[in-house]
Amino acid sequence: MSDVVLLIDDDPAVRTVLGALLRQAGHEVVEAEDGGAGIAMARSRRVDVVVCDVRMPGVDGMAVLGALRDLDVSLPVLMLTAHGTVPLAVEAMRRGATDFLQKPFEREEVLFAIDKALCASRAASGRAPARADLDHRLIGESAPMQRLQEQLDRVAPTRASVLLQGATGTGKELAARILHARSGRRGAFVAINCAALPANLLESELFGHVAGAFTGAVRDKPGRVALADGGTLFLDEIGDMPLSLQPKLLRALEERAVRPLGAAETRPVDVRVLSATHRDLPREVGAGAFRQDLYYRLAAVTLQLPSLAERREDVPRLARAFFAELVREHGRALRLGDDAVARLAARDWPGNVRELRNVIERLVILSEGDVADLGVLAGPDPAPDATLRDQVTRAERDALLAALESARGNRTLAARLLGISRRTLYDKLSAHELG
Repeated sequence: MSDVVLLIDDDPAVRTVLGALLRQAGHEVVEAEDGGAGIAMARSRRVDVVVCDVRMPGVDGMAVLGALRDLDVSLPVLMLTAHGTVPLAVEAMRRGATDFLQKPFEREEVLFAIDKALCASRAASGRAPARADLDHRLIGESAPMQRLQEQLDRVAPTRASVLLQGATGTGKELAARILHARSGRRGAFVAINCAALPANLLESELFGHVAGAFTGAVRDKPGRVALADGGTLFLDEIGDMPLSLQPKLLRALEERAVRPLGAAETRPVDVRVLSATHRDLPREVGAGAFRQDLYYRLAAVTLQLPSLAERREDVPRLARAFFAELVREHGRALRLGDDAVARLAARDWPGNVRELRNVIERLVILSEGDVADLGVLAGPDPAPDATLRDQVTRAERDALLAALESARGNRTLAARLLGISRRTLYDKLSAHELG
């Protein structure tokens, strides 16, 4: 059962773009074309978070906010605003809105705000994430995957901090969610991407702030560490955390307490910490780019997630599972033939499971007729006599082109789809002369 996002906006183009973005991220989206319809929908069905335009004809965003507050004061409501209506959005926050998003919006900004609102709501209500109801298996029968599943079973019930290492796209966040689901901890699973925000914003998101701590801090806001109290804090891309912020995180973890920005006192927290990185942290420690004491604090147990190249025999099973899921999601009547599965299994997947899923989604969307056609995918199958380096280079170039195509040229979005930083994306585009 996915989280349900109610999207209220009188502009059909905004609903189309934002709805597609949220569905791609795994949310269920219901839409309303005006404020009255949005209020009626919130009254008639389960809704986990609302995104509402500020200015609409008839029942405007302020009226919607008031009605939703009367209906359920704990329901997160994010206001969607154009540049000229920012003061209205700030006023809406004073009246109880959770946050506001400014048009034009970036994919990362929207997903980050939705995730933050859901985390706060779950922590306040004590309920587990809706996605915990999903079948969180890491698909695969290969020896590396069986070994990983055994390790997850052994480590999950403990309080040990776990560092998940592996290449981009290997499923590190999924492994973290499995550890939380099997831990028995009653609190929320709260995630934050340490590479997605600059140091000053990351500090506020981690530790929170009190009203007046800085310009624009109109009210107290709990940080991610506090929201994970009683549950699990997942620090994704921990290797990209700014060095200046690392001692503050170490102190919070060792003291089991947080001090929001501008606060005079600390607050105790009971948090289990899971972290993930594609970087070689021991090497980063040796180079002075990561604190050794923080590394030891995070890596009581280290689990290595295998690349898809290390478990190639799992590709057919993964491909069929993703195909079945995406055919349902996109409402297609398609069949995936054994020959197509064999050709997919013959490819190299430098982007690992994430790349495979993205390719399957393009296959489902672009194929015509009732049989999936690999001809719609960019790039030929690898030549039999191509060297491994040639195949990896070609596959990486194809993955970059596919991500840019899916993101319609938006490089921030393309980097997100590939699970890499924008800096890494620019470096790879330059190396392949695509930049």
